[in-house]
Amino acid sequence: MHWHQKKIDEVIGELGSSLEGLSEEEARNRLIKHGPNELTENKKKSLFMMFLDQFKDFMILVLIAAAVISGIIGGATDTIAIVVIVVLNAVIGFVQEFRAEKAMALLRKLSAHSALVMRNGTPVTIPAAQLVSGDVVLLEAGKIVPADLRLIETALMKVEEATLTGESLPAKKTVDPLHDEHLSIGDRKNMAYKGTIVSYGRGRGIVVATAMATELGKIATLLQKQEEVKTPLQKRLTAFGRKLALAVLAICAIVFGIGVVKGEPPMLMLLTAISLAVAAIPEALPAVITISLALGARKMVRQNALIRKLPAVETLGSVTYICSDKTGTLTLNKMTVEEIYVNGGVVRAEKNETQEVSPPQTPSNAPLSILMTALAVSNDAGEDTSGIATGDPTEFALYARAKQEGFDKAVLQQKLPRVAEIPFDSERKCMTTFHKLPESGIMENGQWGNGSYVSFTKGAIDVLLDKSVDMATNAGLKPVDAEEIGKVNEMMAADGLRVLGFAMRTWQEVPDDLSPEQVEAGLTILGLVGMMDPPRDEAAEAVRVCKAAGIRPVMITGDHPLTATTIAKRLGILDRDSRAVITGRELEQLSLEELEERVENLRVYARVAPEQKLNIVKALQDKGQFVAMTGDGVNDAPALKSADIGVAMGITGTDVTKEASDMVLLDDNFATIVKAVKEGRRIFDNIRKFIKYTMTSNSGEIWTIFLAPFLGLPIPLLPIHILWINLVTDGLPGLALAAEPAEKAIMERPPRHPKESIFANALGIHIVWVGLLMGAVSLFTQAWSLKTGHAHWQTMVFTVLCLSQMGHVLAIRSERESLFSQGIFTNRPLAGAFLITFILQMATIYVPQLNPIFKTEPLSFPELLLTLALSSVVFLAVEIEKFIKRRSSR
Repeated sequence: MHWHQKKIDEVIGELGSSLEGLSEEEARNRLIKHGPNELTENKKKSLFMMFLDQFKDFMILVLIAAAVISGIIGGATDTIAIVVIVVLNAVIGFVQEFRAEKAMALLRKLSAHSALVMRNGTPVTIPAAQLVSGDVVLLEAGKIVPADLRLIETALMKVEEATLTGESLPAKKTVDPLHDEHLSIGDRKNMAYKGTIVSYGRGRGIVVATAMATELGKIATLLQKQEEVKTPLQKRLTAFGRKLALAVLAICAIVFGIGVVKGEPPMLMLLTAISLAVAAIPEALPAVITISLALGARKMVRQNALIRKLPAVETLGSVTYICSDKTGTLTLNKMTVEEIYVNGGVVRAEKNETQEVSPPQTPSNAPLSILMTALAVSNDAGEDTSGIATGDPTEFALYARAKQEGFDKAVLQQKLPRVAEIPFDSERKCMTTFHKLPESGIMENGQWGNGSYVSFTKGAIDVLLDKSVDMATNAGLKPVDAEEIGKVNEMMAADGLRVLGFAMRTWQEVPDDLSPEQVEAGLTILGLVGMMDPPRDEAAEAVRVCKAAGIRPVMITGDHPLTATTIAKRLGILDRDSRAVITGRELEQLSLEELEERVENLRVYARVAPEQKLNIVKALQDKGQFVAMTGDGVNDAPALKSADIGVAMGITGTDVTKEASDMVLLDDNFATIVKAVKEGRRIFDNIRKFIKYTMTSNSGEIWTIFLAPFLGLPIPLLPIHILWINLVTDGLPGLALAAEPAEKAIMERPPRHPKESIFANALGIHIVWVGLLMGAVSLFTQAWSLKTGHAHWQTMVFTVLCLSQMGHVLAIRSERESLFSQGIFTNRPLAGAFLITFILQMATIYVPQLNPIFKTEPLSFPELLLTLALSSVVFLAVEIEKFIKRRSSR
C-alpha cells in the first residue's frame, strides 16, 4: 500500500483513526491483534553449537586424524602442534560468527524507546513498543521516529535519513500527497521512517506500519535471510583437502604393499607408511593461512582498513567488481562551491579562472565583492572553536568559499549586523536576511542604489528571476537577461551542480511588514553559485589502478542521476560518451533475469533502494563475478552481508553496517579499498607459494620412498627422518613466506577467477616435476653412496632431502624474479628461518647425543660438501626455469 500517494483524509479513513488519534481501548485491542512494535529475531544458535560447527571442515577433520596417528606412533610434538592449530582456527571462526550475530541486536538499538502520541485526544508518552497502526505521533527536533509515519502536519521539519537512504543532507518534509507510485524512500517527502531522526522543526504523523512491516523491519528480514558467503580460499582448500586425503591414503597403501612384497619388515613398513601420511598432510597450512591473514590485517590497519573477518583479506584478491557509495567514499562528503556566475562570467573554483559568457564591461569587481559579502553574512553556518564546521552543509560551503576569497563572516558581521530575517520555506524556495549598512555603505558610488539597510535573498534561481527587476554588472545595473541566466543555470545543473541564486535590495528602513510578498520583490540579481560534493583527489588514481588490475568500479548512490554521472565521469568510472547509468525507478521495472543481462555493462546506479542494492549484488554474483560492496547506512547492511566482501564506513557508518561487514574503512576512502585489494593479492600469492613449497617438499619425500623399491634400493628414510624433515621444513620457513613482499606489477594483472583451481598457472606441474627432481637427487645420493661404499648413505640422503627443500623455498620467493636480483634479506624472517633450519639439521648430524635419536652418523668434510652441492640442484633448476620464462616473455 503506497501511503505517500494518499491524501490525509484517505489515510485516516483506511486506518480507522482521526486527527486526535486512537482511544486507549482501541489501541489496546490493536496491540493484542498485531503485536508489539519491535524487531524480531530468528532462533539463535547456542554458543556451544557455534563452537562445534568450526570442526566440520574436511581439512580440519583430516588434521585431527593426522594428530591421532602421530600420537599413536610417538610423535608428540606433531600431535601438540596440530591440536594447537585446529583449536586456534576454531576460536577464530567462532569469534567471527559470534560477531555476525550482533548485527541484529544493534539494529534493534536504533529503535526509539518511547513516543509521544495522542490517546483519547490528549498527548501521552508511551513505550515505543506499544505503538499501533492509526496512532498519531508528535515529533520534534532530536526525536527518533518510532514507526513508519504518513505525515499529517509539518513546521519547517527536516529528518536525518542517512541510515536508510545514504543521503548526507537532512530531508525536508511536507504533507501533500505524491502521485508517483515508484518513488524511492528518499523522495517520499511526506513520510517519516522508523529509526530516522528529526533534525529540525516539528510535525505529527499517523502510524502506517510497525515492527517488521516498517522499512527498518524489512532490512532486518533481509539481514536474517543472508547466509555467510564462503571465501574463495575456503572453497579451494575444502576441495584441495578432500583430494589430498584420498591421494595420500592411496600412495601410503601402495608404499606399504610394495615394501612388504620386497621383504621389508611389515611393522617398519607400517610405521613408514603412517609417517609418510602424516608428512604428506600439510598440517601447517591452516596456521600459515591464519598468520598470513593476521599479518595482512595488521598491515591494513596502518593503511586505514580494519579487517573484521580474517578470510576477507584473501577475498579482496579475487574481487572483480567494487560497488561503492558516492558520498564520502568517492567524494569528500563536503559541499563545495565549484562555479560562480557573476558579472556575465563563470568563475570555476578548481582552476580559479573565468569563462566569459558575455564580456565584462569594466575591470571593477564590485559585483563579485557584494556577492561574496552575501555568501558570508546571509547564512547560519560557521566553525566552532576547534575549527569544525557547524550548520547546514550547503550553507557552510557558501561560508567557506567567502572566507577563502577574504570575506570573513566574523569580521563582516561587525560591519553588517543582521537585524531581521525571513526563514526558508519549501513553498517560496528562498530565504532573506536584513543587515544594517555601515555609514560608508558597501555600494560603489551609490550605483547599486542608496540606503541604510540591505537585504540579501538566496534561493532557486527561477523563483528569484520572477522577483527581480535588474542585475548587477561592472557597468552598473542592467535589465535582467533571463535567457542568459537560464542558460548558465542549465549548464551548471548539467554539470551535476546544486545551483543557488543570490539577489539584493537596499532599504532606508527595515519595513514593518516583513511578509515575503513585500520584501522579496524589486530585487537585483547578484549571481549564481553552483555547488557539489567534489571527488576525492586520490579517488581518480584509485579508479585507474582498479581498471589496470581488471577490477570494474561501480557507483551506487541515492543522489540525483546528473550529479552521479558528473562525478563518475570526472573519476573515470564512466567514459565521457558512456551512458551506462540506471536509476532506482528503472531498476524496479527489471526482473532479476533482465538485470543479469545488463548488470555487467552498468557503471552508475542512482536513486536506489536497499533491496535494489541486494539485487545488484546477486545479479553480479549470478554472472560469476566477485563483488565488494561498500555502505554506511542501515539500508546497506543486507547487501554488505550478501556481498563476497562487505565494506563499511568507519566515520559515517552505523554500528549495524559495521557488524554486517568484513572490513571497515577507517577513513571512508575508496583509495583505501584499492590498497586493501593489493594486500589481498599479495597474501594469496604468499599462500600459494607456501602450498607450492610444502606440497613440492611432500612430493619429494613421497617420490623418494615410493620409487626406491622399484630401483632395487632399500627404504631410504626411517619414520623419524620423515617426521623431522616435516617438522623443521614445514614450520619456520613456511611461516616466513607469509612476510614475502608483493610481486612487481601485482596490480597490472587481472583478478583470479573465483573458480580458479589452487593449482592453476602450472602450480601442479611445478609440484610434480620439482618433487621428482628432489626425489631423483636424493635417490642418486643413495645409489652413489651405496655403490662407493659410504656407510653414512642414509644420513647423506636425509640431509640432501632436507636442504634441497631449503634451496627450493629461496627459489620460489618470486614467480619470475631471480633471488639474486631480489636479495636474500628482502625477506628477513625467511633468511632467519633458513639459517635456523640449517643449524638444526647440522645438529642432528654432529651433536653426539642426537645421533642415536635420529639414527644419524657424523659426515666427513668431503661427504658434507657433496651433500651441500647436491642440495643446490633444485634451487638452480628453479632459477633456470624462471630465467627462461623472463626471456620468453620479452
